[in-house]
Amino acid sequence: MSVYIKEPQQRALACVIWMHGLGSDAKDMAGLANQLPLTVPVRHVFMDAPVRPVTLNNRMSMRAWYDIVGVKLTDREDRDGILASEGLIQQVIEQQCADGFTSRQIFLAGFSQGAAMALRTGLHVSMPLAGVIALSGYLPLSDECKPALDLNTPIWIAAGTFDPVVLPSWTKHSLDWLLSQGFQQVQWHEYPMEHTLCVAEIQDLAIWLSSQVLSLTKKNGVTQ
Repeated sequence: MSVYIKEPQQRALACVIWMHGLGSDAKDMAGLANQLPLTVPVRHVFMDAPVRPVTLNNRMSMRAWYDIVGVKLTDREDRDGILASEGLIQQVIEQQCADGFTSRQIFLAGFSQGAAMALRTGLHVSMPLAGVIALSGYLPLSDECKPALDLNTPIWIAAGTFDPVVLPSWTKHSLDWLLSQGFQQVQWHEYPMEHTLCVAEIQDLAIWLSSQVLSLTKKNGVTQ
């Protein structure tokens, strides 16, 4: 498993662990992080998914957090692959905690399949988190999901209204599920785009993330 770290110029007040989408790699998420106009110093950690055959893509090998069998949300989900990747992400969380962060300073974030893993792992991690960011993703294995995450954990979800890959209805279904479980701080954003990112989304996310980090530092009595 490859992990890449981008440090801020000042001492980091929080850590964001990024998961990329299907067939992509850590460099794509690094490009997104570089575009975020944050007002606070944050460590960015970028993970590479394992290389595996993907059924939907004629079993071609590529970086994927789990196999995808079909194009519908109801198609059989790769439970073993999802749980294995969840374990990898939890290892990185533990590494960051060993490196000086508390779990309450750590955000999980991802795009597409990476967003799915951010939601899945964030909900089941055995320690409190600073927040979860899901860009154009959905919650996999929702039928068996038993969240351990604090219901006051901030969650930021974004979707493209014209997304043909991760349909807006999938993301909305995940939003409704989170609300039904009692999560109190879920933000939902829609943008007129397909399966991609847009400037407005990046700006909105930067404002939210900067605000969350500042709130954390005030609670913990930390100064820049």
